[in-house]
Amino acid sequence: MHPHPRPDFIPGLDLSRILYEEAVRPILDSAYPGLRYAAARVGSGSEVLGFDSARSADHEWGPRLNLFLAPDEAAEHGAELRRLLAVRLPKHVRGWPTHFRRHDPEVPIGLMELTEGEVDHRVSVDDVGNWLRTELGVAAAEPSVRDWLAMPQQRLAEVTGGAVFHDGLDTHGLGGTLGAARARLAWYPDQVWRYLLACQWQRISQEEAFVGRCAEAGDDLGSAVVAGRLVRDLMRLCLLLERTYAPYSKWLGSAFARLAVAEELTPSLAGALAATEYPVRERHLGDAYEFVATLQNGTGLADPVDPARRPYHDRPFQVLHAERFAQALAATVTDPELRGLLLTGGVDQWADSTDFLGLTGPRRAAVDALALNVNVNVNVTRSP
Repeated sequence: MHPHPRPDFIPGLDLSRILYEEAVRPILDSAYPGLRYAAARVGSGSEVLGFDSARSADHEWGPRLNLFLAPDEAAEHGAELRRLLAVRLPKHVRGWPTHFRRHDPEVPIGLMELTEGEVDHRVSVDDVGNWLRTELGVAAAEPSVRDWLAMPQQRLAEVTGGAVFHDGLDTHGLGGTLGAARARLAWYPDQVWRYLLACQWQRISQEEAFVGRCAEAGDDLGSAVVAGRLVRDLMRLCLLLERTYAPYSKWLGSAFARLAVAEELTPSLAGALAATEYPVRERHLGDAYEFVATLQNGTGLADPVDPARRPYHDRPFQVLHAERFAQALAATVTDPELRGLLLTGGVDQWADSTDFLGLTGPRRAAVDALALNVNVNVNVTRSP
């Protein structure tokens, strides 16, 4: 990729800050004095979540920046500003090229490359409202309940993560500031949070008995697969409890490892995954269930529920009966729109296709379709 040895790795957010402070800001000060803008590194990219490493430099990583202007100024100056940066940006920052080339026309992944001519840079120019519509399907206004349910946690993490290096936009006619939008989206409203927690417990309740049933049927592979699904759901539940958006699968374990509960809970989760015999798998899962159930009770969000494992009705499988926690949380949901919904949850609690979750319109259409199924009880009775 480079004609010379690759420079020492710099965390991507640090590299973006250097690009802004040493290259982009001087150009803006000279060519557009007084321009109101925000400069940040947000959106897609492992560096935005703090998970980048030297390996990340092989695609769409490097000196990248997001510039946000007022809507009218973005429309008026966006194209010329991008062109100006192509001409005046330095060829590299700390040894990392600012020019990105297309490695393969069939796979549009940007790779850094030194160039003698204009740079094909990765400094975007947009307005906050338009960017939010593209990323999340919402503008700067307060999201509705359905908006929240249609936004994948990965996207919310990308919008609220990263770093803002300068926010010079004011709120008078500019569609809101970047900082205000990020603060508004930093975490779910209380009622949405309670609903999503109930839905996550409901997911666990639907499969917790299958680990034993598969093993009883002689399907140890199936038992292990279901256990893996339950471990994933418990990890995502812990992220919800600690008010942390869950990233997609590549970074789920990395995000979980940062949680306060990770050190104590990980041995049980890892034990369930590593177990080659059902009794060991069941024991580790039971330990994990009881640990997370105790965490849930400690939040005070709902009436406490006995966190002890127990038989699955008259079958010899030890489970939590997680629907009890779903019921307790659902009883605290007072928002009329949420109370009428099935316990299916947000879009990434019932869909995990990366391609689908990247499509704003279909996501929202699916959430709207589910919302039509109101006042139906499925495996859980809500308190009046």
